[in-house]
Amino acid sequence: MVRVLVTRPEPGASRTARRLETLGFQPVLLPLTETSALPVEATIGGDAVAVAVTSANAVRHAPQALVAALAGLPCHAVGKRTAEACRAAGFLSVTEGPGDAEALADAIAGGLAGKAIVYLCGRVRFPVFEQRLAAAGVQVQAIETYDTAGIDYDDADVVARLSGRSVEAALLYSAKASAALVGLMARPTLRHLFGKTQFLALSVRVAEPVERVAGNRVRIASKPEEDALLALLSLPG
Repeated sequence: MVRVLVTRPEPGASRTARRLETLGFQPVLLPLTETSALPVEATIGGDAVAVAVTSANAVRHAPQALVAALAGLPCHAVGKRTAEACRAAGFLSVTEGPGDAEALADAIAGGLAGKAIVYLCGRVRFPVFEQRLAAAGVQVQAIETYDTAGIDYDDADVVARLSGRSVEAALLYSAKASAALVGLMARPTLRHLFGKTQFLALSVRVAEPVERVAGNRVRIASKPEEDALLALLSLPG
């Protein structure tokens, strides 16, 4: 059975593991990052006309009172999984975006020029979403609801989690996790575990750190969604 390394944080890691088992793969969990809620004391501007969310974690970690205050506004979610999380959190009108933060900014900028929105987000994020909206004349109030930190493993931890055996494929969901995996691969005692691994990345940005060391063993999902990422497992390596 093909062993697939899952590097995303919980609770997503266990959800992905269940999907892999259903598809006939053997998941190996090695979360390389973890998320935690941040204290939120923001005052929502009264002129906000919409909410934007580019990560399911942003609503999962948001205080209930904050969600309640925003739930009546139109909510623009980056993709399917984030849209599901927004609806589950209590948002009443959720629009599912194209799956990519840059594309979401482009999709909503035209209708929001000169207006203000609330952006629920993480402390660790790429600035391009806010930059594109600002360039289009959209006022963005970013409210950071969670932080992302790396998880430090010693060599023995990694060997134990991988049962001392190599993995045929590794799923990469973030650039931070991709860079962390490169760091593990550089350790002399761990290098052999990844010598023939196929690295499957959610996007070009996620792939960049590992491409520098794995080259043609890196493949990128056709869309930045888990369905497209898992579809790579069924393609010839």
